[in-house]
Amino acid sequence: MLPQESILRLDATAIDYVIIALYFVFVLGIGHLARRAVSNSLDFFLSGRSLPAWVTGLAFISANLGAIEIMGMSANGAQYGMATVHYFWIGAVPAMLFLGVVMMPFYYGSKVRSVPEFMLRRFGKPAHLVNAISFALAQLLIAGVNLFLLATIVNVLLGWPIWVSVIAAAAIVLSYITLGGLSAAIYNEVLQFFVIVAALLPLTLAGLHKVGGWQGLVDKVSASPGGAEQMSAWPGNALSGFSNDLLSVIGIVFGLGFVLSFGYWTTNFVEVQRAMASKDMSAARRTPIIGSFPKMFIPFIVVIPGIIAAVLVPELAKFKATGSGEVDYNDALLLLIRDLLPNGMLGLAITGLLASFMAGMAANLSSFNTVMSYDIIERYVIKDRPDEFYLRTGRWATVAGTLVAIGTAAIASGYSNLMDYLQQLFSFFNAPLFATFILGMFWKRMTATAGWVGLVSGTATAILVFVLSKNGVIDLPGQGASFVGAGAAFVVDFLISVVVSVATRPKPESELVGLVYSLTPKEQRTEVAAARDRGWYRRPVLLAGISLTLIIILNIVFR
Repeated sequence: MLPQESILRLDATAIDYVIIALYFVFVLGIGHLARRAVSNSLDFFLSGRSLPAWVTGLAFISANLGAIEIMGMSANGAQYGMATVHYFWIGAVPAMLFLGVVMMPFYYGSKVRSVPEFMLRRFGKPAHLVNAISFALAQLLIAGVNLFLLATIVNVLLGWPIWVSVIAAAAIVLSYITLGGLSAAIYNEVLQFFVIVAALLPLTLAGLHKVGGWQGLVDKVSASPGGAEQMSAWPGNALSGFSNDLLSVIGIVFGLGFVLSFGYWTTNFVEVQRAMASKDMSAARRTPIIGSFPKMFIPFIVVIPGIIAAVLVPELAKFKATGSGEVDYNDALLLLIRDLLPNGMLGLAITGLLASFMAGMAANLSSFNTVMSYDIIERYVIKDRPDEFYLRTGRWATVAGTLVAIGTAAIASGYSNLMDYLQQLFSFFNAPLFATFILGMFWKRMTATAGWVGLVSGTATAILVFVLSKNGVIDLPGQGASFVGAGAAFVVDFLISVVVSVATRPKPESELVGLVYSLTPKEQRTEVAAARDRGWYRRPVLLAGISLTLIIILNIVFR
């Protein structure tokens, strides 16, 4: 953990505190206003399925702009350089486009209330229960990451002990989620998106000015321990852990770009929940596609500052060269803020960081309370109660989830680069789930038994790779072990599912309409364009094509 009296202490003044206070007034005010619109559990958990695409699209991205993006990716930038952009251009946008074009019609069209509920309809109770429990556990662990980093900001700003900071930060997020449910989370996420960009864009520009522009950054990085290769995205050897260029590219494209990325973006209810809150099928499909446009440019205000910090901040440069010191890669952004921003801008930057961590934690809690209420408590524990009971249950689940997240924050504090921890979690939970989803959605022969056996087998495989890596049996530095674990989990889940399906009886085809691609009529997989949706900029497939073209161009420019 960070020392209470550390070199990270930010010299905030009254104007900085005023900016932060105003932000919290807005956040809690949105929560209070959203409470008025909550009259039943659908309002609380899915915003009554009433929100426009631009709101859900920005919320879709902002929900992911938590510790994973801000501190984790700046830490990755400081450690690995430009290869970190693969988490966006290879490891996010293509999967987001696939979700919007192919998968959202099944999620939204089936009117399920969560991703685990889709698993229930496709595979039955065992697979549903495995998915619901693993998802709930993952959200509590990831909420702990966001909460820990939120607490570190309070710690360096006010000097409070970390444990006090953790409790105070948790109380703020808990208050507006408990008040307004998903609507409070989503509208705050839209606000937080603009606050984050307003905070980090000036930091990036100030950093580039300080190092002498882009060429100055290239020169300084080339002369640093990482060398000139850290300014090239490909082949990304340091990130993947492979010394062979071809294996590195395969590891990034298959492990990160396919298994981890598609596993996260297409099956993670944290993200899918935002699209499910859309007002119609067209808006639901456009939600992740709209989000892909800002997503592809986020590296320029997150990764680049990390790279700048690694050559501009003496303490971090020393840590990178020697592997020891009073700071680590997770501190990259805070150190750059400390050294570059004047008062006023300092308050805005701190507010941006607070906004990002609150958005991430709120997304974790809002999806956790839905799955706990709908998929675990209502389905297996306390059945057939009035809707008001499950609305209250959702609020209490939020409180319980927050308390557990305070405990899981301690786990996050033990990692010098939080992306190592998060990618490990994704290889455990998301990679096998994606294998089950993709096979079950496109192969009608896959059986209910194969659904849960494949999931358990894939997760066990990822855990085995993690144990072997920790014990030195598999020697892969960087995040290579996570990529290998994800790939192994996917392959094992896929193969086991096929073998078990051949040996067991499938569901009747009549029960799989709307759940399996080949059995679902085209009119159920596409929306009927309303008059307001006939403009070219409202066509999901065309928007996805434009986004994919831009991603290809970015990969060529920064190769």
